[in-house]
Amino acid sequence: MNTRFFALGLVGGLTCPLALAQDDGQTAFNNSCRTCHTMKEGDNRQGPNLAGIVGRKAGSLPDYNYSSSMKQSGITWDEANLDQFIANPDQVVRGNSMKPYGGITDAAQRKTIIEFLKSGD
Repeated sequence: MNTRFFALGLVGGLTCPLALAQDDGQTAFNNSCRTCHTMKEGDNRQGPNLAGIVGRKAGSLPDYNYSSSMKQSGITWDEANLDQFIANPDQVVRGNSMKPYGGITDAAQRKTIIEFLKSGD
């Protein structure tokens, strides 16, 4: 066995899970969120862009017309708030404008999306 190829295989095997996790996050975001949201700062669509969402106060982007309930929610988005909101937005912020999105019940999928949001890609 050629040791150079073996070493490359080991290195590739160690880095692939991280790349796959990132790809999974992108895919999960695209499948569940991208219809209304982007990760590009300043690119607001039906929903606000989610660039830098972790640590941001809910309803605070200046160039997006949030619902009054979102503006007045008092939430600062952290992993726990995002997880609850992605699971059931109406339970976290009544009167939000996320219709017809009803939430994601799969905790692993929510975690993957949140990790992707944290990455800022």
